[in-house]
Amino acid sequence: MMNIVNQCDQENYEPLIKPVLKKAYKRMKIDKKQIVNIVLVTNEYMRELNRTYRNKDEVTDVLTFTATIEEELGDIFIAPRKALEQARGHGHTFKRELAFLVVHGFLHAIGYDHDTEEKELVMFNLQEKILDEVKIFR
Repeated sequence: MMNIVNQCDQENYEPLIKPVLKKAYKRMKIDKKQIVNIVLVTNEYMRELNRTYRNKDEVTDVLTFTATIEEELGDIFIAPRKALEQARGHGHTFKRELAFLVVHGFLHAIGYDHDTEEKELVMFNLQEKILDEVKIFR
C-alpha cells in the first residue's frame, strides 16, 4: 500500500509512481499491507531535511526514513525539480529519473544500502531490473 503526498506543485505524479511501486513490492515480495509514504517536496524543503538529518546543506534528490512502526516501510521524500535537473544532466527523461528515485527510496526503506561497492552493485542491479520490468529504460 502507498500514500502519495504532493507538497511541491500541481502535477499528478501518481500514474508514474503507482505502477513502479507495485512492481517493486511484487519483485521484492513485500506484503502490500506495509505502507510506504511518498512525499514530493520543493528543493528548499529537501535542502532543509538534508541539513537537519544528514548535516549536508544542499538539495538532494531523495531521502528515505525507515519506519518506526511495524505496519509501515517508511517515508520517501523526493524533490521533483531536482529530479528534472538530474534527468537533463544524465540525458534521459524526467519519467525515468523520478521512477529511479522511487525505486531507490523504496529499496532503502526495505533495508538496502549502497555504502560499499558490493552493496551498491546489488542495489543498483535490483533498481534496473524493477525499472526494466515496468519498461522504463535509460
